[in-house]
Amino acid sequence: MPRHSAALERATPQAIARAALALIDEEGPQALNLRALARRLGVSHTTIHRRCGSTLDGLIDLCTDHLAARLPDIAPGTDWARGTEERFTRLYELLARHPGLVTLRGARPWLSPTLLERLVEPQVAANIAVGMPPERAMAVYRQMYLFTLGAAGFVDHRDPRDAMAASRRALAALDPDRFPALTGHLDAMLPPLADHGVHRDGLRALIRAADPRRAASG
Repeated sequence: MPRHSAALERATPQAIARAALALIDEEGPQALNLRALARRLGVSHTTIHRRCGSTLDGLIDLCTDHLAARLPDIAPGTDWARGTEERFTRLYELLARHPGLVTLRGARPWLSPTLLERLVEPQVAANIAVGMPPERAMAVYRQMYLFTLGAAGFVDHRDPRDAMAASRRALAALDPDRFPALTGHLDAMLPPLADHGVHRDGLRALIRAADPRRAASG
């Protein structure tokens, strides 16, 4: 193993995050641990420990911050609905590439500094600026955030053909008398199971429903 200073130079937070995400993507979330990550980077597991602690929580936060740094800067003066769609669409795109990260999140909140700075604070501030009370501003943020997590984490977007084929086999095996809606419209039911448009359309519906300007004009 390299000496401590060289190991720390090699195991930067960005390098650790990239290696961790690659490990999750290639071998599944269950494969992520400090020793496996250390082997990938050619350092000791104590080096990883120094960077992100002895538990997976610090490592997950590191990965989250790595992705959050790629969220867009919304230009001042951008319409609220447009800016909100842009921010959450980008979050979806980032997480859909690494659905195993969403699995590792479990029930713990993501409160890593970069995510708070690049997603939570600007979106809640934008919600307040468009006329929402603070409690409503946070509730609207949470609706869109949880919807995005679910959409990104529960479908294997990396190979939608496999997801659709498996779903077709399962639905085709159902008893038509018990499941007439599913078996009677099989071809129409399958595409949304692995379609990025499901998130797009659902997010737009949430944005329309939350926009206080629509209620005021109605």
